[in-house]
Amino acid sequence: MGQVRQPRRVQAYDGELEAAVARAQDGDETAFAVAYRIVQPGLLGYLRGLVGDDAEDVASDAWLEIARDLRRFRGDGAGFRGWTATIARHRALDHLRRQRVRPRAGGTEQDVLDLPATHSTHEQALESLSTERALELIRTLPRDQAEAVLLRVVVGLDGPAAARVLGKRPGAVRTAAHRGLKRLARQLGVGSETDRGVTGAACPTLGESK
Repeated sequence: MGQVRQPRRVQAYDGELEAAVARAQDGDETAFAVAYRIVQPGLLGYLRGLVGDDAEDVASDAWLEIARDLRRFRGDGAGFRGWTATIARHRALDHLRRQRVRPRAGGTEQDVLDLPATHSTHEQALESLSTERALELIRTLPRDQAEAVLLRVVVGLDGPAAARVLGKRPGAVRTAAHRGLKRLARQLGVGSETDRGVTGAACPTLGESK
């Protein structure tokens, strides 16, 4: 059964992030800036996938809450990314509600499908895109798939952490991420005939109802 690999560039910063958060909790403003620098790119990418052009404003609201509640956080660098993603998601959903946009229900809770052992074609699909183009395509996915891909690939959370953010089972999140990456690969014409044969129907964008 395949796995969506956590980006190495994110893992490489987790030790530095953990140390920065610990110092920031003791009142070190420079350390808080370091934590912000590490986390913000992925967090902003995630929010762009949820709220589009309003991502900067929602991120600002999220960081105000993160700064306010920082002393309550307990965990390591990876845990901090999950915690901030949860806060950002709540602010994004609040924003969508204020915009009178009803996000679709968060997808199916079915068991993990039997999937190919390698996902190099999916990673190749994402690597072939600029950030803005990738987010544009991710936003065309069903919401459960889009959020799973964003949390796993853009924010860099592992399966259990992404599941906690979404309030789902890890198996459901893995399934959604794999399906989303398959769709992206097909849209780019990357991958095998098997990958391209799953579903050809167009997907509604985030925030639209089915």
